[in-house]
Amino acid sequence: MKKTTSGPTMPERLAIVFGFALLSAAAFADPANPGNGTSSTPSSGEMSPSEWRRLQLVAADKSDRIMRDAQKQPGLLAQYEYMQRAYDLDHERAFQVIFGQYLSWYQTFVGDYNGGMTSFSIAQPAQPDDAPSPLSQGLKAESAADVILARAKDRKAVFFNEAHNEPITRSLTVELLAKLREQGYNYFAAETLYDTDHDLQKRGYPTPKSGFYVDEPIYGEMVRTALKLGYKVVPYDVENAGAGDAREKAGAEKLYTQVFKKDPNARLVVNAGFAHVQKTGKYLGGSSMGEFFRQISGIDPLTIEQTMLIQHARPDQDHPYYLAVMAALHPQQPVVFVAADGKPWTLKPGQYDMSVFFPQFENVKQRPDWLTLGGLRAAYPVGSELCHNQFPCLIEARCADERDDAVAADRAVLNVVNDDATPQQRVIAGHGEVSSRLFLRPGKYRITATDTSNRLLYAREVEIGGGGAP
Repeated sequence: MKKTTSGPTMPERLAIVFGFALLSAAAFADPANPGNGTSSTPSSGEMSPSEWRRLQLVAADKSDRIMRDAQKQPGLLAQYEYMQRAYDLDHERAFQVIFGQYLSWYQTFVGDYNGGMTSFSIAQPAQPDDAPSPLSQGLKAESAADVILARAKDRKAVFFNEAHNEPITRSLTVELLAKLREQGYNYFAAETLYDTDHDLQKRGYPTPKSGFYVDEPIYGEMVRTALKLGYKVVPYDVENAGAGDAREKAGAEKLYTQVFKKDPNARLVVNAGFAHVQKTGKYLGGSSMGEFFRQISGIDPLTIEQTMLIQHARPDQDHPYYLAVMAALHPQQPVVFVAADGKPWTLKPGQYDMSVFFPQFENVKQRPDWLTLGGLRAAYPVGSELCHNQFPCLIEARCADERDDAVAADRAVLNVVNDDATPQQRVIAGHGEVSSRLFLRPGKYRITATDTSNRLLYAREVEIGGGGAP
């Protein structure tokens, strides 16, 4: 199969279908029916598993075609609008489940993080293999960053997982990269980075051609930060591996070959999606990349679970432990629970070394406050005057010393919606916001605004201070 740089790898697309086939339609949020997890169309509970899987495979093929057509549009804003229209016009349940994740990727690419949560959300109910609640055991809540750093000191590898549609699960990784570098970690690997970007290390920043998820600004910031800190950034996905065990084992072998086989003294940070990093237990009917890595390398990585104890689009999809901890403690930073002997608590014993609770977040102008990345970035206001009355428009900030092909440091969509606009237009338009906020580290940036034809409407350089003011 020919390598593609226009979307997730083939193994990633297959994993989407095979992973969802294990879940009923009720496990996913239905934006059209916010009060429950099912829609007016038949759920997978009313059909055989084979029929539900068949419908998902059909939906996956359709989703791929739509995404390929979207990528022919002139620029990211037009691509996003094309994806949103396709989603709004087809309410078939399997399509909404599969394509909802495709759409969520593009929503995060343009900075619509709340939209990404809504379009694709997996319910996180209590499960039989969950550990007892940390509150019921009297465990102490501590800063996740502090506990992770303390536990990472004597390890060879740290594996973080993420939810691709909720980049808040990338935020703690970005925050910790500098401290982990100080501890001697010197390699960084991330899911769906492409082997074809041979100049990534030399260039010092990612472009959309560096990998699929990298075009999301926080993912881009993760890779950019690793490069600036002196990590050797390595891709580990194998395009032709297939799905299930074949993909997981190939990825683990590639990690070992590229890092520890060449450099036995290496120390590695990995960022991967969902259960790829778990150390034991079934994954897609087989074993995970994390388990294969332990077998191949003999290294026991510190595994950090970040996808289960997070805020969902609807509270009824949050894990009961998450709701209880938020109500009891109101944490202002990511926390983990620790026993008296210093051992971190994990929701899934044996699979992960610890589980992170991310705090609930506030929104201002539909942009969540977690985008400060623990204080590394500050809000910079942007308004409709940048669009010169051409709506919708995409506002982007790029580091001044990076070319126009760089992944933006942040993005936001602005639009003016007329009172007589259709509901579909209101959804696509980013809810009619005429002002917003970009979140940027101190430094010099090139701020641009473009329309749906990818025509430049505005450009200027600004210098951002510590408080976000120019």
